[in-house]
Amino acid sequence: MQVIRSLSEFPALSQAVVTSGTFDGVHKGHQKILQRLIQITQQTNGQSVVITYWPHPRLVLHPETQNLHLLSTIEERIEQLAAFGMDYLLIIPFTREFANLDSEQFITQILVNTIHTKKLVIGYDHRFGRNRMGSFEYLRQHAPELGFEVEEIPRQDIDHVAVSSTKIRTALEQGEIQIANAYLGRYYSLRGTVVKGKQLGRTLGYPTANLDVSDQHKLIPKQGIYTVQVKIQEQVLGGMLSIGTNPTVGGIHQTIEVNIFNFEADLYGQEITLLFVDRIRDEENFGSVEELVLQLHRDKEFALQILNTRL
Repeated sequence: MQVIRSLSEFPALSQAVVTSGTFDGVHKGHQKILQRLIQITQQTNGQSVVITYWPHPRLVLHPETQNLHLLSTIEERIEQLAAFGMDYLLIIPFTREFANLDSEQFITQILVNTIHTKKLVIGYDHRFGRNRMGSFEYLRQHAPELGFEVEEIPRQDIDHVAVSSTKIRTALEQGEIQIANAYLGRYYSLRGTVVKGKQLGRTLGYPTANLDVSDQHKLIPKQGIYTVQVKIQEQVLGGMLSIGTNPTVGGIHQTIEVNIFNFEADLYGQEITLLFVDRIRDEENFGSVEELVLQLHRDKEFALQILNTRL
Protein backbone atom coordinates (compact mmCIF):
# COMPACT_ATOMS: atom_id res chain seq x y z
CA MET A 1 0.00 0.00 0.00
CA GLN A 2 1.33 3.40 -0.97
CA VAL A 3 0.85 6.04 1.74
CA ILE A 4 0.51 9.62 0.51
CA ARG A 5 0.29 12.62 2.83
CA SER A 6 -0.02 15.46 0.34
CA LEU A 7 -2.65 16.12 -2.32
CA SER A 8 0.03 17.40 -4.67
CA GLU A 9 1.85 14.05 -4.52
CA PHE A 10 -1.12 11.88 -5.41
CA PRO A 11 -0.53 10.02 -8.70
CA ALA A 12 -2.79 10.09 -11.73
CA LEU A 13 -4.94 6.94 -11.61
CA SER A 14 -6.93 5.42 -14.46
CA GLN A 15 -9.67 3.66 -12.48
CA ALA A 16 -9.75 4.92 -8.89
CA VAL A 17 -12.28 3.23 -6.60
CA VAL A 18 -12.48 5.41 -3.52
CA THR A 19 -13.83 5.53 0.02
CA SER A 20 -13.43 8.16 2.71
CA GLY A 21 -13.64 8.31 6.51
CA THR A 22 -11.77 8.53 9.80
CA PHE A 23 -11.69 4.73 10.15
CA ASP A 24 -10.76 4.81 13.82
CA GLY A 25 -10.10 1.19 14.77
CA VAL A 26 -10.90 -0.16 11.27
CA HIS A 27 -13.66 -2.21 12.91
CA LYS A 28 -16.14 -4.65 11.37
CA GLY A 29 -18.41 -1.87 10.14
CA HIS A 30 -15.49 -0.27 8.31
CA GLN A 31 -14.44 -3.66 7.02
CA LYS A 32 -17.78 -4.07 5.20
CA ILE A 33 -16.97 -0.95 3.19
CA LEU A 34 -13.37 -2.01 2.54
CA GLN A 35 -14.44 -5.46 1.38
CA ARG A 36 -16.85 -3.91 -1.12
CA LEU A 37 -14.12 -1.52 -2.26
CA ILE A 38 -11.79 -4.44 -2.98
CA GLN A 39 -14.55 -6.35 -4.77
CA ILE A 40 -15.26 -3.45 -7.12
CA THR A 41 -11.56 -2.86 -7.69
CA GLN A 42 -11.10 -6.47 -8.77
CA GLN A 43 -14.15 -6.35 -11.05
CA THR A 44 -13.01 -3.15 -12.78
CA ASN A 45 -9.26 -3.81 -12.73
CA GLY A 46 -9.00 -0.54 -10.84
CA GLN A 47 -7.01 0.95 -7.98
CA SER A 48 -8.40 1.02 -4.43
CA VAL A 49 -8.03 4.35 -2.61
CA VAL A 50 -8.83 5.14 1.03
CA ILE A 51 -9.00 8.78 2.12
CA THR A 52 -8.55 9.36 5.83
CA TYR A 53 -7.81 12.35 8.05
CA TRP A 54 -5.28 13.17 10.76
CA PRO A 55 -5.54 14.48 13.38
CA HIS A 56 -9.03 13.28 14.22
CA PRO A 57 -11.55 15.95 13.13
CA ARG A 58 -13.03 16.28 16.63
CA LEU A 59 -9.64 17.29 18.04
CA VAL A 60 -9.49 20.18 15.58
CA LEU A 61 -13.12 21.28 15.52
CA HIS A 62 -13.75 20.75 19.24
CA PRO A 63 -10.39 21.29 21.01
CA GLU A 64 -12.20 21.34 24.34
CA THR A 65 -12.64 17.55 23.93
CA GLN A 66 -8.94 16.87 24.47
CA ASN A 67 -9.92 13.80 26.46
CA LEU A 68 -11.07 12.08 23.26
CA HIS A 69 -9.57 8.59 23.27
CA LEU A 70 -8.92 6.85 19.96
CA LEU A 71 -8.80 3.17 19.08
CA SER A 72 -5.83 3.55 16.78
CA THR A 73 -2.92 5.87 16.23
CA ILE A 74 -2.29 6.94 12.66
CA GLU A 75 0.52 4.37 12.44
CA GLU A 76 -1.83 1.61 13.57
CA ARG A 77 -4.50 2.77 11.14
CA ILE A 78 -1.99 2.56 8.30
CA GLU A 79 -1.10 -1.01 9.27
CA GLN A 80 -4.75 -2.04 9.64
CA LEU A 81 -5.69 -0.64 6.22
CA ALA A 82 -2.60 -2.15 4.59
CA ALA A 83 -3.64 -5.55 5.94
CA PHE A 84 -6.79 -5.28 3.82
CA GLY A 85 -4.74 -4.94 0.66
CA MET A 86 -5.53 -1.32 -0.19
CA ASP A 87 -3.50 0.14 -3.06
CA TYR A 88 -3.37 3.77 -1.91
CA LEU A 89 -3.95 5.58 1.38
CA LEU A 90 -4.30 9.35 1.19
CA ILE A 91 -3.89 10.96 4.63
CA ILE A 92 -5.27 14.49 4.48
CA PRO A 93 -4.06 16.82 7.27
CA PHE A 94 -7.28 17.88 8.98
CA THR A 95 -7.15 21.62 9.62
CA ARG A 96 -9.80 24.29 10.14
CA GLU A 97 -9.09 25.48 6.61
CA PHE A 98 -9.80 22.01 5.22
CA ALA A 99 -12.91 21.74 7.39
CA ASN A 100 -14.26 24.90 5.71
CA LEU A 101 -14.40 23.25 2.28
CA ASP A 102 -18.03 22.90 1.30
CA SER A 103 -19.44 19.77 -0.36
CA GLU A 104 -18.88 21.01 -3.89
CA GLN A 105 -15.30 22.05 -3.16
CA PHE A 106 -14.53 18.70 -1.53
CA ILE A 107 -15.88 16.80 -4.52
CA THR A 108 -14.16 18.99 -7.10
CA GLN A 109 -10.78 19.49 -5.43
CA ILE A 110 -10.31 16.07 -3.81
CA LEU A 111 -12.41 13.46 -5.59
CA VAL A 112 -12.26 14.83 -9.13
CA ASN A 113 -9.15 16.96 -9.63
CA THR A 114 -6.79 15.07 -7.30
CA ILE A 115 -7.87 11.42 -7.35
CA HIS A 116 -9.83 11.29 -10.65
CA THR A 117 -12.42 9.10 -8.95
CA LYS A 118 -14.35 6.62 -11.11
CA LYS A 119 -16.41 5.11 -8.31
CA LEU A 120 -17.02 6.24 -4.73
CA VAL A 121 -18.14 3.77 -2.04
CA ILE A 122 -19.51 5.17 1.22
CA GLY A 123 -21.37 4.01 4.31
CA TYR A 124 -25.07 4.83 4.66
CA ASP A 125 -24.48 7.62 7.21
CA HIS A 126 -21.38 9.18 5.64
CA ARG A 127 -21.23 12.97 5.52
CA PHE A 128 -18.57 15.29 4.13
CA GLY A 129 -17.77 18.93 3.53
CA ARG A 130 -18.31 21.92 5.83
CA ASN A 131 -20.68 21.12 8.71
CA ARG A 132 -21.07 17.61 7.22
CA MET A 133 -23.62 18.96 4.77
CA GLY A 134 -22.65 16.58 1.94
CA SER A 135 -24.69 13.37 1.77
CA PHE A 136 -25.30 10.34 -0.44
CA GLU A 137 -28.28 12.08 -2.00
CA TYR A 138 -26.12 15.07 -2.88
CA LEU A 139 -23.51 12.76 -4.42
CA ARG A 140 -26.13 10.75 -6.30
CA GLN A 141 -27.48 13.93 -7.88
CA HIS A 142 -24.12 15.42 -8.84
CA ALA A 143 -21.86 12.42 -9.51
CA PRO A 144 -22.89 11.81 -13.17
CA GLU A 145 -21.98 15.31 -14.26
CA LEU A 146 -18.67 15.00 -12.44
CA GLY A 147 -17.74 11.75 -14.13
CA PHE A 148 -17.97 9.11 -11.40
CA GLU A 149 -20.43 6.64 -9.92
CA VAL A 150 -21.37 6.45 -6.26
CA GLU A 151 -22.46 3.42 -4.24
CA GLU A 152 -23.86 3.49 -0.72
CA ILE A 153 -23.41 0.45 1.52
CA PRO A 154 -26.99 -0.25 2.73
CA ARG A 155 -27.83 0.37 6.35
CA GLN A 156 -28.74 -3.27 6.95
CA ASP A 157 -25.34 -4.43 5.65
CA ILE A 158 -23.56 -2.39 8.32
CA ASP A 159 -26.12 -2.34 11.13
CA HIS A 160 -26.35 -6.13 11.37
CA VAL A 161 -22.88 -6.19 12.90
CA ALA A 162 -24.08 -3.61 15.47
CA VAL A 163 -20.73 -1.89 15.75
CA SER A 164 -19.32 1.62 15.93
CA SER A 165 -16.09 3.18 17.16
CA THR A 166 -18.04 4.73 20.04
CA LYS A 167 -19.38 1.33 21.14
CA ILE A 168 -15.88 -0.14 21.09
CA ARG A 169 -14.46 2.75 23.13
CA THR A 170 -17.21 2.29 25.70
CA ALA A 171 -16.56 -1.45 25.93
CA LEU A 172 -12.84 -0.90 26.50
CA GLU A 173 -13.45 1.79 29.11
CA GLN A 174 -15.68 -0.68 30.95
CA GLY A 175 -13.16 -3.51 30.66
CA GLU A 176 -15.36 -5.55 28.31
CA ILE A 177 -12.46 -6.82 26.21
CA GLN A 178 -14.25 -9.71 24.53
CA ILE A 179 -17.01 -7.39 23.28
CA ALA A 180 -14.47 -4.89 21.95
CA ASN A 181 -12.49 -7.64 20.23
CA ALA A 182 -15.64 -9.04 18.65
CA TYR A 183 -16.51 -5.61 17.24
CA LEU A 184 -12.96 -5.07 16.00
CA GLY A 185 -12.59 -8.53 14.49
CA ARG A 186 -9.17 -8.82 16.15
CA TYR A 187 -7.49 -8.24 19.52
CA TYR A 188 -7.35 -4.63 20.69
CA SER A 189 -3.74 -3.51 20.70
CA LEU A 190 -1.62 -1.08 22.68
CA ARG A 191 1.88 -0.13 21.59
CA GLY A 192 4.58 1.60 23.58
CA THR A 193 8.20 1.76 24.63
CA VAL A 194 9.58 -0.21 27.57
CA VAL A 195 10.90 2.12 30.29
CA LYS A 196 12.41 1.58 33.72
CA GLY A 197 9.97 1.33 36.59
CA LYS A 198 10.40 0.71 40.31
CA GLN A 199 11.31 -2.93 39.58
CA LEU A 200 9.03 -4.13 42.39
CA GLY A 201 7.84 -7.04 40.26
CA ARG A 202 11.28 -8.61 40.42
CA THR A 203 11.11 -8.78 44.21
CA LEU A 204 7.72 -10.50 43.98
CA GLY A 205 8.88 -13.09 41.47
CA TYR A 206 6.98 -11.46 38.62
CA PRO A 207 9.31 -9.09 36.74
CA THR A 208 7.45 -6.70 34.48
CA ALA A 209 8.11 -4.53 31.47
CA ASN A 210 6.74 -1.03 32.06
CA LEU A 211 5.12 0.45 28.99
CA ASP A 212 5.17 4.13 28.09
CA VAL A 213 2.41 4.97 25.58
CA SER A 214 3.46 8.25 23.98
CA ASP A 215 0.21 9.04 22.13
CA GLN A 216 -1.92 10.91 24.67
CA HIS A 217 -5.12 10.14 22.74
CA LYS A 218 -4.66 6.37 22.51
CA LEU A 219 -7.35 4.66 24.57
CA ILE A 220 -6.06 2.77 27.62
CA PRO A 221 -8.59 0.12 28.72
CA LYS A 222 -10.09 0.12 32.22
CA GLN A 223 -7.72 -0.49 35.11
CA GLY A 224 -7.34 -4.14 36.02
CA ILE A 225 -5.49 -7.36 35.26
CA TYR A 226 -5.56 -8.80 31.74
CA THR A 227 -4.45 -11.81 29.74
CA VAL A 228 -2.40 -10.57 26.79
CA GLN A 229 -0.17 -11.57 23.97
CA VAL A 230 3.05 -9.58 23.66
CA LYS A 231 4.62 -8.86 20.27
CA ILE A 232 8.36 -8.26 20.47
CA GLN A 233 9.59 -7.69 16.93
CA GLU A 234 8.58 -10.94 15.18
CA GLN A 235 8.07 -12.90 18.40
CA VAL A 236 4.66 -13.36 20.07
CA LEU A 237 4.56 -14.47 23.72
CA GLY A 238 1.88 -14.85 26.37
CA GLY A 239 1.67 -12.66 29.44
CA MET A 240 -0.47 -10.98 32.06
CA LEU A 241 -0.89 -7.24 32.26
CA SER A 242 -1.61 -4.81 35.06
CA ILE A 243 -3.10 -1.39 34.39
CA GLY A 244 -3.37 0.52 37.64
CA THR A 245 -1.65 2.24 40.54
CA ASN A 246 -0.38 -0.80 42.49
CA PRO A 247 -2.12 0.27 45.74
CA THR A 248 -0.83 -2.71 47.76
CA VAL A 249 2.72 -1.34 47.51
CA GLY A 250 1.74 2.30 47.93
CA GLY A 251 1.54 3.31 44.29
CA ILE A 252 -0.39 6.43 43.30
CA HIS A 253 0.35 6.88 39.57
CA GLN A 254 -1.11 4.66 36.87
CA THR A 255 1.34 2.29 35.23
CA ILE A 256 1.06 -0.29 32.46
CA GLU A 257 3.14 -3.34 33.40
CA VAL A 258 3.29 -6.70 31.66
CA ASN A 259 4.76 -9.92 33.00
CA ILE A 260 5.89 -11.87 29.93
CA PHE A 261 5.83 -15.62 30.40
CA ASN A 262 9.08 -17.53 29.80
CA PHE A 263 11.02 -14.41 28.84
CA GLU A 264 14.00 -12.82 30.55
CA ALA A 265 15.77 -10.53 28.04
CA ASP A 266 16.34 -6.81 28.61
CA LEU A 267 13.69 -4.81 26.75
CA TYR A 268 14.50 -1.27 27.90
CA GLY A 269 14.06 1.19 25.06
CA GLN A 270 12.35 -1.33 22.79
CA GLU A 271 8.87 -0.94 21.32
CA ILE A 272 6.44 -3.75 22.08
CA THR A 273 2.76 -4.31 21.33
CA LEU A 274 0.16 -5.71 23.71
CA LEU A 275 -2.79 -7.67 22.33
CA PHE A 276 -5.69 -7.83 24.79
CA VAL A 277 -7.11 -11.35 24.96
CA ASP A 278 -9.34 -11.15 28.05
CA ARG A 279 -9.79 -9.40 31.38
CA ILE A 280 -9.01 -11.34 34.54
CA ARG A 281 -10.15 -9.06 37.39
CA ASP A 282 -10.22 -5.57 38.86
CA GLU A 283 -7.16 -4.13 40.54
CA GLU A 284 -7.29 -4.75 44.30
CA ASN A 285 -5.62 -3.34 47.41
CA PHE A 286 -4.49 -6.45 49.30
CA GLY A 287 -3.84 -6.56 53.02
CA SER A 288 -0.25 -7.69 52.54
CA VAL A 289 2.36 -8.33 49.87
CA GLU A 290 2.01 -12.06 50.57
CA GLU A 291 -1.69 -11.93 49.64
CA LEU A 292 -0.76 -10.07 46.46
CA VAL A 293 1.77 -12.74 45.47
CA LEU A 294 -0.77 -15.53 46.04
CA GLN A 295 -3.23 -13.72 43.79
CA LEU A 296 -0.54 -13.27 41.13
CA HIS A 297 -0.05 -17.04 41.13
CA ARG A 298 -3.77 -17.50 40.51
CA ASP A 299 -3.78 -14.80 37.83
CA LYS A 300 -0.96 -16.52 35.96
CA GLU A 301 -2.69 -19.90 36.09
CA PHE A 302 -5.87 -18.32 34.75
CA ALA A 303 -4.00 -16.44 32.02
CA LEU A 304 -2.18 -19.59 30.90
CA GLN A 305 -5.47 -21.46 30.76
CA ILE A 306 -7.00 -18.77 28.56
CA LEU A 307 -3.97 -18.69 26.26
CA ASN A 308 -3.89 -22.48 25.97
CA THR A 309 -7.60 -22.91 25.26
CA ARG A 310 -8.34 -19.93 23.01
CA LEU A 311 -5.24 -19.52 20.88
